Amino acid sequence: MSGHSKWHNIQKTKGAADAKRSQVFTKIAKEMIVAVKTGGSGDPANNSRLATVIAKAKAANMPNDNIKRTIDRALGSGNQDSYENVTYEGYGPSGVAVIVEALTDNRNRTAPMVRHLFDKYGGNLGATGCVSWSFDQKGVIVIEKEDLDEDTVMMDALDAGAADFEPQDEVFEITTTPDDFASVVAALEEKGYAFLSAEVAMVPQNYIKLENEDDIRNMEKLIELLEDDDDVQNVYHNWDQD
Repeated sequence: MSGHSKWHNIQKTKGAADAKRSQVFTKIAKEMIVAVKTGGSGDPANNSRLATVIAKAKAANMPNDNIKRTIDRALGSGNQDSYENVTYEGYGPSGVAVIVEALTDNRNRTAPMVRHLFDKYGGNLGATGCVSWSFDQKGVIVIEKEDLDEDTVMMDALDAGAADFEPQDEVFEITTTPDDFASVVAALEEKGYAFLSAEVAMVPQNYIKLENEDDIRNMEKLIELLEDDDDVQNVYHNWDQD
């Protein structure tokens, strides 16, 4: 994968995410429920969207019991959970492109919240498509280097169907097409690999460096508060945080 690595942005917020593990599990569970309902099956072999969410859950160290309980809950006849996918696009300070993916049961609650945060922290909410054209949807799998042999990991990843492989300072970053993501994850798991992260993400085609301290503080706060909101599943941006 050429260009700036998404992992550089992931690692900046990984510590905070680890500290909010229960919130992370809650959001993944919500995503899993939607995947089961829309896919019509609790079997990942017959539900590609569910397989993708399970891969993300395992990479986040969500216990297997939690995964099973969530799927059983989604399949239960009494389950009244009703969420819809909503995507918001806009600009942060100095034109940083931001995509916010939400799962909500009330758009009238979520949209004003997102707009308020953009306005408060030096950005503005835009129209659908205003920034997504500058992102590519890809499967992104990150493996810690440790004592792994680079050539072996690369060959295993490419043999599994990965589109690209890139060594970073402390990690290997593997990218896939969205359709191939779940099968590549499964193949690498069978070979004994553990993941620091694994998700289908919106990856920027280019990045913006912020120099102004106020812009940096506002961008940090915008991301933090968006990610803290229960309705928000993912926040993607092209701010170069190095």
